[in-house]
Amino acid sequence: MGLPELNASLNGLATLLLVAGWFAIRSDAKTVHRNLMISAFVVSGVFLISYVANRVIMKGVHTPFEGEGFWRLFYYIMLATHVLLAMTILPLAIRTIWLAIKGEYEKHRFWARITFPIWLYVSVTGVLVYFFLYRWF
Repeated sequence: MGLPELNASLNGLATLLLVAGWFAIRSDAKTVHRNLMISAFVVSGVFLISYVANRVIMKGVHTPFEGEGFWRLFYYIMLATHVLLAMTILPLAIRTIWLAIKGEYEKHRFWARITFPIWLYVSVTGVLVYFFLYRWF
């Protein structure tokens, strides 16, 4: 397994952990929720390290997208939103987790309603970017 496959797998695992964490809090399983969300944060952190390592190894060279027409437009819109939103995840996740650690649950819930959908979108689109670049086109 190369780094692109590892990165897609980590994004996929983060997605599953995030969704499971969302279901856990909806079921009032707070300890399970906490453990799943911390796991999602750790997995996303490992992804970030792996992604940066891949960029260093590749010397910043990006894999060109081979799709055409509608798929080319779709891919680049998805990629642009993925990259822009990915830049917000680390500070948002840290803030959201920190508020939970401090026991400021009302503020935590407020920030989680912002952080969760962005984090989920970035994780899902991270997997899709892999498939668009390495499997589908």
